[in-house]
Amino acid sequence: MFRTILIANRGEIALRVARACREMGIRTVVVHSTQDRDSAAVRYADEAVQIGPPPPRQSYLCAAAILEAARRTGADAIHPGYGFLSEDPDFADACAMEGIVLIGPPAPVMAKLGDKGSARKIMSDAGLPLLPGSLDPLGPEAAHRLADEIGYPVIIKAVAGGGGRGMQVVTRSDDFPDAHRRTRATAQMLFNDGRVYVEKYLRSARHVEIQVLCDAYGNAIHLGERDCSVQRRHQKLIEETPSPRLPDGLAERMGAAAVAGASAVGYVGAGTFEFLVDPDGRYYFMEVNCRIQVEHPVTEAVTGVDLVQEQLRVAAGERLTMTQRDVQPRGVAIECRLNAENPDAGFAPTPGLLEEFVVPAGPFVRVDTHAYPGYVVPPNYDSLLAKLIVWAPDRDRAIARMLRALDECRVSGPRISTTRDFLRKVVDHPTFRAAEHNTALVDELFATVGVPAVR
Repeated sequence: MFRTILIANRGEIALRVARACREMGIRTVVVHSTQDRDSAAVRYADEAVQIGPPPPRQSYLCAAAILEAARRTGADAIHPGYGFLSEDPDFADACAMEGIVLIGPPAPVMAKLGDKGSARKIMSDAGLPLLPGSLDPLGPEAAHRLADEIGYPVIIKAVAGGGGRGMQVVTRSDDFPDAHRRTRATAQMLFNDGRVYVEKYLRSARHVEIQVLCDAYGNAIHLGERDCSVQRRHQKLIEETPSPRLPDGLAERMGAAAVAGASAVGYVGAGTFEFLVDPDGRYYFMEVNCRIQVEHPVTEAVTGVDLVQEQLRVAAGERLTMTQRDVQPRGVAIECRLNAENPDAGFAPTPGLLEEFVVPAGPFVRVDTHAYPGYVVPPNYDSLLAKLIVWAPDRDRAIARMLRALDECRVSGPRISTTRDFLRKVVDHPTFRAAEHNTALVDELFATVGVPAVR
């Protein structure tokens, strides 16, 4: 097992990883920007190293500074969390050249799956179903012809990147050329890669993902599914497991497909296979996330498996500690992402001082957060303040527990707004309670009850 792990991230995930390491007796080093010098993760870690000013490209995205910190502190592994460098194959290669283990899949696997075109080809060959669309990046004219052929609406997606960025839905043929041009420009700006592809867009789909764990010895399992259908701008807001009202046997088929896809590409570590499920119960592969997910706690809540600790064991060369038969999920878990954002202003971030920050407690309530009274929410990073996770024996009681947990949240500051009330409206809405929601819930429903549709 590793002696020292450097955590190349910030916020709640840096603290989450540090806690997992402490339970395993592993020394931790947290790198941080000047803005995060007083963060909860910095205070908790065994050692902290300042690596640059607030802009991410000069700190959390600066591979050279992170590797230098790892050398200076004697770290034999780096945990990248999610976001930043977590899915960067060049960073994985650089770590390998330094003799440092990056906790994630091998760089070649990361490169194949990070390119959505390559990933779609591999998964198609492995038997996973795809939406109608292109397997290769297309130029403007070819992409337009394909869109007309498969029928509107279609979605144009960046080959690189992730996190819901670099994509645009097109509903009319006349709008396609401009949308294609703008999506390519956005992809180039965000990911330094202007390649895009086209696929059919499902208006009333459920977004369901499968958590996988794989070791370096060919062992691969899944830990069930998560429903991530409540979204705005393709960004997830609420996640739950199991996914409610799926047709009988569908979750098991999707889990088996994810394991087959992971095995086909030689995946090692924790990863997530993302699918869309249409109203008729057909599922389609979208992409693979080569990292721990923001929503991993709901899977931990129903399985009792510490996914971060499993990541560390696999990265250290150990075999999986369980087989598929050992995975026996119990009950229902729901996660709400509490963000410092103003839903009434299109979810605009609201950085500033937290004068009050009170999180819920009580039976079967978990809160992953790095915030505290007196913490200044910075403008430079993601607006996530906390993840509220609840567990209950069934979905109705999980919903009741989440509503209670949201009611207990108290967050205020001179310029602070949060998504608490918005989340409560979603969880308490009859459509969500009946599990009849899909990815269009925010736009189609909440525009009718006083919450502006997201554009």
